[in-house]
Amino acid sequence: MCGIAGMMGPRAADERLLGQMADPIRHRGPDDGGVWTDAEAGIGLAHRRLAIVDLSPHGAQPMASASGRFVLSYNGEVYNHRDLRAELEAAGAAPPSGWRGHSDTETLLEGIAHWGLAGTLERATGMFALAVWDKATRTLSLVRDRFGEKPLYYGWIGKDLVFASELKSIRALPGFAAEIEREAVAGLAARSYIPAPLSIYRGIFKLMPGCVLEVVPGAAPRQSAPPVGTAEQGLKLSRYWDYRQVIADGLSDPIASEGEALEAVEASLRQAIADQAVADVPVGAFLSGGFDSSTVVALYQKVSSGPVRTYSIGFTEAGFDEAPHAKAVAAHLGTDHSELYVTPAEAREVLPLLPAMYDEPFADSSQIPTYLVSRFAKSEVTVALTGDGGDELFGGYNRHVIGPALWQRLAPVPAALRALGRPLGSLPQRWFELLVQSGPKGNGAARIAKGLKVATSARSPDDVYRSFIDEWAFEANPVLGAHPVPDVPLNLEGASPAERMMLGDALGYLPDDILCKVDRASMAVSLETRVPFLDHRLAAVAARVPIGMKIADGRGKQIVRKLLNRYVPSELTDRPKAGFGIPVGEWLRGPLKEWADDLLSEERLRRTGMFDVAAIRRRYESHQAGHRDSTVALWSVLMFESWLEAQGSATLADAA
Repeated sequence: MCGIAGMMGPRAADERLLGQMADPIRHRGPDDGGVWTDAEAGIGLAHRRLAIVDLSPHGAQPMASASGRFVLSYNGEVYNHRDLRAELEAAGAAPPSGWRGHSDTETLLEGIAHWGLAGTLERATGMFALAVWDKATRTLSLVRDRFGEKPLYYGWIGKDLVFASELKSIRALPGFAAEIEREAVAGLAARSYIPAPLSIYRGIFKLMPGCVLEVVPGAAPRQSAPPVGTAEQGLKLSRYWDYRQVIADGLSDPIASEGEALEAVEASLRQAIADQAVADVPVGAFLSGGFDSSTVVALYQKVSSGPVRTYSIGFTEAGFDEAPHAKAVAAHLGTDHSELYVTPAEAREVLPLLPAMYDEPFADSSQIPTYLVSRFAKSEVTVALTGDGGDELFGGYNRHVIGPALWQRLAPVPAALRALGRPLGSLPQRWFELLVQSGPKGNGAARIAKGLKVATSARSPDDVYRSFIDEWAFEANPVLGAHPVPDVPLNLEGASPAERMMLGDALGYLPDDILCKVDRASMAVSLETRVPFLDHRLAAVAARVPIGMKIADGRGKQIVRKLLNRYVPSELTDRPKAGFGIPVGEWLRGPLKEWADDLLSEERLRRTGMFDVAAIRRRYESHQAGHRDSTVALWSVLMFESWLEAQGSATLADAA
């Protein structure tokens, strides 16, 4: 795992500037660094290395191909690079003077030289963000992996195209305006993350997953993100892998029986884990005790020659501690398990680290425990497998179950009739709390209140889905002057409402929230995380599993549950989905109240000039009074304000 950066343009040959880009991402690659320039072509690449495969200097980057035609700066892992290397050798396409080492970087380069970039990407299984310069065609190609496990930002500063693994590399360059994009903040307010292709800075974009951006010298600078399919003014943005098409193919060729589906999923996941467990450094796994991480660990233990190292953290607050569940699963599987209990004060100490860790405002509060478990695991391993991705592939989120069922009940009732109940959704939350006897305080009541709002306002299954992912659904977005946040297109012929929702999560929530959260939290401590569920071969198998084998009897992820039950008794894992949360809502009324009072004060919000002050204050005061749980909505604003404070300098874009 590494960090990459570079530029193409008048300043690209300045090694000092390339060094300025590489230094801020040293945490992504603390083992080594390098730069490469071609002054005549106006291209420069920088690299920071975290040595995982081939720890010798033979794996150093930027790296040139044996012919000298291609130069590569690469972040990630290609898990099947040994197979690709064997294929190259069989085709007589190995380097004439022999391989320099056994790194996947060298394999990628020679694959590109032999098969071309498109042919190599089609064959490669892994996670990656890369920049490759073709001296013959004078083309820079920027590539991001299929699901977006690894980040890559790009944009223009003057006439220079710049790109990097993290925004802090771009921000370090002279001449960067750091102008905040209001549309990005609107996305943050709605979804707790900034949806791609936007970044927090105007004119800097996230490369979309599964895409290749090709740029030639002199390409016209852009201040808006080019849509996929753009081919103009020296720039071409294309998609080399399309998850939407994978789902469509799966729907047209479903697996006939549950037994066949179980065997196919297990075989594919077991192969992905075996491939991803290979490294020249210690490897472990995160274990929460939930279905996904337990399944990964169970199969990992099957392919491992010794006990797998597993890691979990626990919290002292009632209702938020899953460590005992993880410990029980670990004991059953016989892993070498370690757990760390974290006090609320230790968790809150992470707050000041978040702005620098994430570079742009990011408001999934599970970022805090993710960082803590990453830091804990890093004390013993350099690579950790995770259970992320299972929910998106197999229908694991509550909304995949509740959303379609809710719409099925709402659809027969005329919209005009349902709208008559709209005033009920505005009643104080404490009224609903009288109806709820279990669960964390206010949680069930919040669900009832939200359900009423959805029932009285939704016009389609897509509206129901939007209500789950948009904290301001059916209300005005609180960012002044911003346009409505674009929705991920859910159109897919033959797909059920649940499958459409799963597709939306895989294309939006997964790369922009889940994978971003894990990448930044783990790379902040120089830990590489790997995600077996997102092996694209497994994704193709999962797409063929009918929805009835994924969601049944009011529960999601049924096929994963049944697979896990082959290795772990159901009583150890069969419980409601809990997520990886911390009691932020309670903290905002208690130990974080003074901090929140300051950041959400009327004076400060007016000075910032980004939000509708009255709307934010209503939410905050209602939350403090216990009338409405607005934890998620408020956390987004708090993360923006704390990020803005940490920047020291940033320009607020004018309202449209």
